[in-house]
Amino acid sequence: MTIYLDNQATTPCDSRVVEAMLPFFTTVFGNPHSVDHRFGLDAAEAVEAAREQVAALLGAEAREVVFTSGATEANNLAIKGAVRHRARQGDAARRIITVATEHKCVLESVASLAAEGFEPVILPVERDGRLAPGVLARALAVPTLLVSVMGANNETGVMHDLGALIPLAREAGALVHLDLAQLAGKLPVSVRDLDCDLASVSAHKMYGPKGIGALYVRRRPRVRLDALFSGGGQERGLRSGTLPTPLIVGFGVASALASAEMATEARRVSRLRDALWEAMKEAAPGIARNGDPRHVLPGALNVCFPAPWLARDIMARLPTLAMSTGSACSSAEIVPSYVLTAMGLSAEEAARSLRLSIGRFTSSAEINRAAALFRAALAH
Repeated sequence: MTIYLDNQATTPCDSRVVEAMLPFFTTVFGNPHSVDHRFGLDAAEAVEAAREQVAALLGAEAREVVFTSGATEANNLAIKGAVRHRARQGDAARRIITVATEHKCVLESVASLAAEGFEPVILPVERDGRLAPGVLARALAVPTLLVSVMGANNETGVMHDLGALIPLAREAGALVHLDLAQLAGKLPVSVRDLDCDLASVSAHKMYGPKGIGALYVRRRPRVRLDALFSGGGQERGLRSGTLPTPLIVGFGVASALASAEMATEARRVSRLRDALWEAMKEAAPGIARNGDPRHVLPGALNVCFPAPWLARDIMARLPTLAMSTGSACSSAEIVPSYVLTAMGLSAEEAARSLRLSIGRFTSSAEINRAAALFRAALAH
């Protein structure tokens, strides 16, 4: 049986989430915007209940939660919508700041705005994967519209020091957007305490369904966005389109489960991650962790094997372990992970790196089995 160790890519949908969604595919099938009859009202009430659950997970008000198709759409809406609106209102600033290790959808959103006259600035990170506050402070010397930083990295699990970074952006008068897709549901987070303006989340990173996410849009002081596309004006005019009630219900239940269980889950997952790391160190002397091990998601383990072992060769020897390489493959070549090379790893070191991520349904028996498989594979 294959052991799943790729929870940062996606998590399996919790059976409790699936059970909650099922009626909304069949008997409670109404359009949540058709509120002239009971079918639509039932769906609308379910959507609003889920909105409350997602808001509670984020420490937000329900009316600050805008449903999207996922974090990619939420990130696009936050970044493009915010800077376009501020520019249209006469703000003379043109700089948009983000970080070299951000998710591609953030990097591409920021880069695409150069064609509209904005100035994308991509900041480097330290070897540990974190953005130094001094680097951000210097970039903010030029008037800036928005700073976009992720809470935890999708490859390494490394968490930025948001408590130090956000006040710098706030003092400079820039809006703050956080990509919380990896962090939300795994560790406590409060958009109110963080003092951010916008934050993106995705259900499938927290044992909910794929195809649904949300954008937190601060109400006080109010943040305004230009919508990405036209339509019926749903979601307060920010995101037109019929809401997928079953997916939203699942997102809400996944959020409620995360709120209730994340503390216990984080401790258990951290123990399993540490046990696997100790076993890998014994099996491969000279192996190293990529990223700051003190500021990392509970289940995240990104490792660089000593030469001459290559990640793709280790994966070929371990077909019953579902994990991902530090390199992105195309039909023509193996391209080094841009996240790892931005952290200072060479292309060859990135090619020797693996991402493993442990989750809610990973058992101690599976970790023991994975450790044994690694030992056997590396012994050859």
